[in-house]
Amino acid sequence: MVASAFLPELWTEILIPVCAVVGIVFSLFQWFIVSRVKVSGDQGASSSSGGAKNGYGDYLIEEEEGVNDQSVVAKCAEIQTAISEGATSFLFTEYQYVGVFMVFFAAIIFVFLGSVEGFSTESKPCTYDSTKTCKPALATAAFSTIAFILGAVTSVLSGFLGMKIATYANARTTLEARKSVGKAFIVAFRSGAVMGFLLAASGLLVLYITINVFKIYYGDDWEGLFEAITGYGLGGSSMALFGRVGGGIYTKAADVGADLVGKIERNIPEDDPRNPAVIADNVGDNVGDIAGMGSDLFGSYAEASCAALVVASISSFGINHDFTAMCYPLLISSMGILVCLITTLFATDFFEIKAVKEIEPALKNQLIISTAIMTVGIAVVSWVGLPSSFTIFNFGTQKVVQNWQLFLCVCVGLWAGLIIGFVTEYYTSNAYSPVQDVADSCRTGAATNVIFGLALGYKSVIIPIFAIAISIFVSFSFAAMYGVAVAALGMLSTIATGLAIDAYGPISDNAGGIAEMAGMSHRIRERTDALDAAGNTTAAIGKGFAIGSAALVSLALFGAFVSRAGVHTVDVLTPKVIIGLLVGAMLPYWFSAMTMKSVGSAALKMVEEVRRQFNTIPGLMEGTAKPDYATCVKISTDASIKEMIPPGCLVMLTPLIVGFFFGVETLSGVLAGSLVSGVQIAISASNTGGAWDNAKKYIEAGVSEHAKSLGPKGSEPHKAAVIGDTIGDPLKDTSGPSLNILIKLMAVESLVFAPFFATHGGILFKYL
Repeated sequence: MVASAFLPELWTEILIPVCAVVGIVFSLFQWFIVSRVKVSGDQGASSSSGGAKNGYGDYLIEEEEGVNDQSVVAKCAEIQTAISEGATSFLFTEYQYVGVFMVFFAAIIFVFLGSVEGFSTESKPCTYDSTKTCKPALATAAFSTIAFILGAVTSVLSGFLGMKIATYANARTTLEARKSVGKAFIVAFRSGAVMGFLLAASGLLVLYITINVFKIYYGDDWEGLFEAITGYGLGGSSMALFGRVGGGIYTKAADVGADLVGKIERNIPEDDPRNPAVIADNVGDNVGDIAGMGSDLFGSYAEASCAALVVASISSFGINHDFTAMCYPLLISSMGILVCLITTLFATDFFEIKAVKEIEPALKNQLIISTAIMTVGIAVVSWVGLPSSFTIFNFGTQKVVQNWQLFLCVCVGLWAGLIIGFVTEYYTSNAYSPVQDVADSCRTGAATNVIFGLALGYKSVIIPIFAIAISIFVSFSFAAMYGVAVAALGMLSTIATGLAIDAYGPISDNAGGIAEMAGMSHRIRERTDALDAAGNTTAAIGKGFAIGSAALVSLALFGAFVSRAGVHTVDVLTPKVIIGLLVGAMLPYWFSAMTMKSVGSAALKMVEEVRRQFNTIPGLMEGTAKPDYATCVKISTDASIKEMIPPGCLVMLTPLIVGFFFGVETLSGVLAGSLVSGVQIAISASNTGGAWDNAKKYIEAGVSEHAKSLGPKGSEPHKAAVIGDTIGDPLKDTSGPSLNILIKLMAVESLVFAPFFATHGGILFKYL
């Protein structure tokens, strides 16, 4: 008999939901503080953190300049309402389409999994221990379907609530920027924290409740219980795919249209209220970068947990019914919420930001502090939550593992995430030479800018891939596929802080847009631009985390799929596998082509509409007439809803078609191929786009002598930088971030349908 965990089962059952509730309460507390900033004429009660903290008193820039105009506040409120209504209406339209898909796919899950045993209600021998009986396949079908719907609904809610919080905070950040950059930073960061903690805590709580409710039926059949739970990860990721692709097409169609006509043809500033696409552009930040990203990271978290739980259920944890050790992945996430809570206080309460140059270090310190404290937290969880020695399922055999080895697996993932984050920052921040070289290349036009940007993206893949490769080798050596799954969870354990930093970027971007549209002082715009520039780099760091964790998650899911489908070895020399590898490696290119072309065709319509308005509305350029914002919002909405369906179908149908017609071996090849090529393209696309964006901002800011020699706005090098930025937009905000969902989603879908493919799959090879 293997020893059980030090922490009693009762304590585990109390600790996990308590940590989740603490996270939700903390997020509501942050929201309450943000809500104290009033978007109304009365600015007297609008201190975000009491007294003169994080600012030099509460006087406003306008008072200093003698133009304290209360109509500016009303204008901010009006713009905020327009952005919020646009984002809400788009998401409701998107969710109607996605809802139909959800019902349809839930039916497919039930029918396919139910047919494994011919819809029998008889108990069956367990897959991994034929001496025991497990619940019928029909039960797994029913509970997998319920878990899928729960995951999908939680994912949709995560995205929607994130968007609501962001649109609530954007004007408040603008108004606080009138006092000081420190106050504006705190409002934007607190709002990001609301989203981060709400998503991390609700994802954990729903998963924990689902496990306990399912346990009432499954009893001692933990193998069947955690097989059914995999539906939760599938639901989360499938909704994230549509959110990321739909939101990404929306935001980039508006952004490209606004930039090409506004900046290059008409030579007007970014977010100028005369630009007809400006509201659509600001709505896009919320539906793409916030709602899409929220669903994406929730999907990663759900899948990493599911992959670890599936492998654990057929290891000594599951065989001996050691509930505390079984919940080790959930205990890591619970500890992560507490660690992120402490880390957040460093940015909002312990230190003050008094100057622009302190913003980026404050955000980077969040990552370093959370990683350092989390290392200690993992050690505690590994000591109290795991037996000193146990066995882990390793492709048909049980591997003996010590608790310190599992601790190292999680730490490897955690620190690999930090390395990927900082490498991403080096290649995308304009404080370092790679982006400055890209900016310098704009002297000779857009072509050299594009060449330098592409080269930077390809080069930026090297170190992250080594970091992922080392973490896979170490974690697999110590604890087989379970080690890889918990390494992915380690990378995602500080998800609340990661999301707070990520959401901060689009909120600051919106704040700058509102300042420009409301006609605020140039100094306020400088402050919001500084917030936005720091947010741009941290957004790139967040994408690096998402891609790195996706690689580990999909490998863990791949291992669980191979085990569950009864494949003992995946032999690359067999034709069945090699054709799968080739097709799988091609899929990310096909997917990227679809999403890039969708952005291009939607942007084409947007450019034509913006040009039409400038040419036909008298007084628009002079600022005496208002543009028709609604038409541009409608173009983005219609295009993204229509264009998100083909890429979504490609990802969702590929595993079903390959598994059914060609069997599990070919499907194994497809999953491996898509993982290998998808990660590379995702990293290079995200970093290329991020570098082009920050090269443009480097020239616009004109802080150094080098930057001044390339500027000012409207110069030929600046126009070349804008073209590079425009090309990079769909790369960094549509194709790149969506690819990490592609590799995870195909793997988790294959895992859910593994019993069906093992029983009925490969019909072409059966009859050939």
